[in-house]
Amino acid sequence: MNIQPPRIGPQPWEIVRTKLDQSLPFANMRETPYYRDCVWEQFSKKEYDRRYAALRGKMREAKLDAIIAPGGPSHWSFGGAMLWLTGHWEWHALAAYVLVPLEGEPTLIYSMGGTHAEAVRRQVDVVVKDVRHSRNGRYSDVMVERLRELKLERGRIGLMEIDARHNDYMPVNQYNVLRHNLPDAELVFTKGLLHELLSIHSEEELECVRKAGKLCEDAMNAMVARAKPGVKEYELRAAAGAAILEGGGDIDFLIIGSTPMDNPALIFGNPRPSARELKKGDIINMELAAGYRGYTAQIGSPICVGEPNDMVRNFWEKITLPGYHKIVAEIAPGKPVENMRQASRFFRDNGYQSRPTQVHGIDLVTDKPHVVAEHVSAEDFEQVLKPGMIIMAEPNPISADGLFGIFLGHTFIVTDKGHEVVDNFPLEIAVAKC
Repeated sequence: MNIQPPRIGPQPWEIVRTKLDQSLPFANMRETPYYRDCVWEQFSKKEYDRRYAALRGKMREAKLDAIIAPGGPSHWSFGGAMLWLTGHWEWHALAAYVLVPLEGEPTLIYSMGGTHAEAVRRQVDVVVKDVRHSRNGRYSDVMVERLRELKLERGRIGLMEIDARHNDYMPVNQYNVLRHNLPDAELVFTKGLLHELLSIHSEEELECVRKAGKLCEDAMNAMVARAKPGVKEYELRAAAGAAILEGGGDIDFLIIGSTPMDNPALIFGNPRPSARELKKGDIINMELAAGYRGYTAQIGSPICVGEPNDMVRNFWEKITLPGYHKIVAEIAPGKPVENMRQASRFFRDNGYQSRPTQVHGIDLVTDKPHVVAEHVSAEDFEQVLKPGMIIMAEPNPISADGLFGIFLGHTFIVTDKGHEVVDNFPLEIAVAKC
């Protein structure tokens, strides 16, 4: 398990340009003219300086000499700390990694070499100059190499989560390489650092959340336009996804399901939209999440294929909308998160039930505070709402017999004076033309 030295080092353009059919020179190419005309939106150097200063402040508190920040493509990561520190969103691998020393330059260890790595180097150049490829998955070998360069073989090294929601860290094979090759280092599993650093969003981050909200609105409008008898649920998913991608965003999740209004058996959208064909008289429930440069917003609002029947109209006007408004009224700076839970009692008080989740926060993706019907789960720093927090109000009232429900959700920014909703989709039942 000893670290293997690289067989060749970085290959400058004048050397590699005539060896592009050779694997090692190709994988290690540097400073080529490729992708020189590409345009990627990136955060400012000032914004990245803020992020690294905040992270290094936490590192000092924990007495860490370096930290390894991963991020992958799963919903609960959606790029994670790696994306936050570089602007790169990983889709090739379980995770890519940024090694951040307390003193010195960060290193991004990216999954691929060659032209893939050259594109990523240009994309992240505003903040990371040292981008190394994983040598076919040998991420930790590269980490060891970099830590030795930094003379941190005996340092205290923090390991951030790949997926903080499920408490998943780097794979055991990567950990074992670190442990074996750095026997005098102390490896420390950190907990919840990224969420705390992202609890309050900067103005540059909030602009991305607003853009994600617009993508959610576009996705809803695309579904309304596409919905008609004979259209399959997965075709609605395609319409929503295309709208998000056309707007320069990424799809986080698209949960879409349908049921007859006069014989319902659906309380929430389908996490796996099926080949069920829509019929006149159906209602469509959904929860959608769109990402923009790693920052996500969510939305959901009912769509009827044809006019809603009396049951649906009454459920919407007397239960769904009033309960939603009561929760949203509690989204304001200085208000305890518990207030939103108390507001959600409206459903039980009126003889209805609901899905457990009423409200949740968003850092990059869904995270605390989690407000469910029975309790609030939140860290000390987020028990009270503050400007810059992102809140998804998403009550999902359900009939007493458990057969019918309506999901209604929009994403809010907590502001100095109250809140801002990040989309303009109307608070009404959308009716698709038959």
